[in-house]
Formats: sequence, structure tokens, C-alpha cells
Amino acid sequence: MSTTATTTQDDLRSRLSDPMQLFPEMHLIAGGMSKAIRNGSVQQATISLVQLRAGQIVGSTYHTVRQAGELRKAGEAEERITAVASWQDAPYFTDAERIALELVEAVLTPNPFGERVSDELYARAAEHYDDKALWTLTLVISQICFFIPVALIAKPIPGKAPGKNYKK
Repeated sequence: MSTTATTTQDDLRSRLSDPMQLFPEMHLIAGGMSKAIRNGSVQQATISLVQLRAGQIVGSTYHTVRQAGELRKAGEAEERITAVASWQDAPYFTDAERIALELVEAVLTPNPFGERVSDELYARAAEHYDDKALWTLTLVISQICFFIPVALIAKPIPGKAPGKNYKK
């Protein structure tokens, strides 16, 4: 019988220290982006679903744990959270959410055959979202893309609140 070791949250360490201690200006960037995307033109659930999918695509445990936790706190059904990775055939998403998930996949997945966001995909997105909402989705993806290198390089501790997720 083999035994496996499980790392507890207390055992986890980040690779780098909290960047806010070195670059306090990051609060302004992070806060500004958060304020911009929470303008009401895109539902918060959609924002979190998109950011969860982005974390899954790039293989970021920190982002997948964080966004799944945000969705749970907001009362989202567990089926919706767990089905984000297979959203294409899952019955839990609206057409607008599907387009938003398709957009983040298009942005983050290389396409050797042409544009990542085709005119056809953009046109389908425009059927569900007005200009402000499309810009909001663009900023939602931009925000998570800003923090992806932070998560992949610095490796903040998954499941810990911002400011408490760095321990070298």
C-alpha cells in the first residue's frame, strides 16, 4: 500500500514576496481595472466564469481556485463552476456566457491558421453585447492576462486572500 503526501495550506510558499510591498502603485492598477470591469454592463457571474476559464487555459491553480471560490461565494451552482472546462457541451450556460467563454479561449489559445478572434466570432459576440459590454469583456480578459504572469512566476498561495497569499 502506497501513501501519498498532501501539502497543507500552511506548508505552501510563494516563490516571490508580495509585489504590493515593492510596487504599491499596483493597488491603483488592480483597483482601477476592477472598478472598470464592474460597471454593470456584464454580469459578475460572467466575469468570474471568463476569468476561471482563463486560469484553466493557462494552467494556473491560483486563478482557478480564486475564481471558483468567488463563484461559490456568489452562490453559483457547483455544476456551473465545474463545467467551465467543458462549457461547449454543458447545459449550464446562457448563450451570452458561451460567447464570453469562447472569446477568452480565442484570445488565449494560439491559432496557427489566422486571427484568434475572427470576424464571425466578433459578430456573434456583438449579437449579445453592446459596445460597452464588449469593451468590458475585453478588459476582463486584459485584467486576468495582467495577473497571469504574476500567478505563474511568483506562485501566490492558492485559496489565500490577496495580501495573505505570499509567504516566502
